[in-house]
Amino acid sequence: MIRRNDTFQTGNVSEPGKVLVFSMACACGIAVANIYYNQPMLGAIARSFPGELAPSLIPTATQFGYATGLLLLVPLGDLMERRRLIVSQFLILALSLLFAAIASTGWALLCVSLLIGFSASVTQQIIPAAASLASDSRRGSVVGSVMSGLLSGMLLSRILAGSIATNYGWRDMFWLAIPLVLVGAVAMALVLPISRPATSMKYGSLLGSLLQLWRNEPGLRRATFIQGLLFAVFSAFWTILALHLEQPPFHYGADVAGLFGIIGVVGVLAAPVAGRLADRRGPGQVVSTGSFATLLAWLVLAGWNSLAGLVFGVMLLDFGMQSAIVANQKVIYGLKPQARNRVNSLFMVGMFIGGSLGSGGAMLAWNIAGWQGVSISAVAVALTASMASFLFNYNSLRHNHS
Repeated sequence: MIRRNDTFQTGNVSEPGKVLVFSMACACGIAVANIYYNQPMLGAIARSFPGELAPSLIPTATQFGYATGLLLLVPLGDLMERRRLIVSQFLILALSLLFAAIASTGWALLCVSLLIGFSASVTQQIIPAAASLASDSRRGSVVGSVMSGLLSGMLLSRILAGSIATNYGWRDMFWLAIPLVLVGAVAMALVLPISRPATSMKYGSLLGSLLQLWRNEPGLRRATFIQGLLFAVFSAFWTILALHLEQPPFHYGADVAGLFGIIGVVGVLAAPVAGRLADRRGPGQVVSTGSFATLLAWLVLAGWNSLAGLVFGVMLLDFGMQSAIVANQKVIYGLKPQARNRVNSLFMVGMFIGGSLGSGGAMLAWNIAGWQGVSISAVAVALTASMASFLFNYNSLRHNHS
């Protein structure tokens, strides 16, 4: 068991205890859920603000806010004491949810959604902290365990939001989210060890170093490019799902869209397994497998327009996405131990820019050509990711054997 006064210093050889890892996993799930509450509620929100364009942009705004938080807030984890920073972000997130619950117009809710995404980036303060606690031989496993909590939050958020929106109303979901976030804040205040900053840089210099890290680390660029493409097609599906299910031949509401999150248990189970495989066999094979599974998922979704096709496609999509992200995180967290938050910031910014473009592009494709337009676009992007992961893995293997 790690004591409260243990530190997150780079190079710490002690391993995180089960209670600490579990607490960090739960906190990640609570925080990240706030990014996805709006997706199954999108139809219900739009009906509350008839004639307004803003509701259709809420998923994109939330993910863009998250990406902005990753860029501007996550690097602070290398500069500040992490426990205080994490708790502060949880409190800002709770305040943001209050504003969302009382929003009087669609445009007001859109603006608040940016702030929700911005403060929910606290998730990505927690994951590099967990990586810093683990040794090189167990980093994939520890990150995979914490990621399983994050994935559970994504899973439960859609189920919970769909049910609450259908039976009570979308505002009640935001009211319910506030005490959940406060529980996360209290948990992190109680269990997180005190950390010491990894750098003495000024904030401006810290942000400036991001560009240098990006230029100097090709492994980071490769991992970010692939994961950004995969998250684009992942976000495209979940952004459009509620709208797709309202159309023939389905005619389902937000509650059914939320229940699709149950299928995400495949991703929750895949994350720790992918982490262990990345530790043992290297991350390249796991990334390639995840990318191919994502491509196969969209081929199924494009060609099998039935409830069974959606279920099977979601299983493959979650498996592929979560396997790839855990393996890619294994890659990036091994690059610069003294700059893990900044490396994670660049990786996640790229990934969520991909997600924002995927959500926005999916809405555009939906308005132009419906589900068929979304599917064709997603297959093209997933094919690009699969080819890139294969080429990068092939070149890596060739380099290692030479």
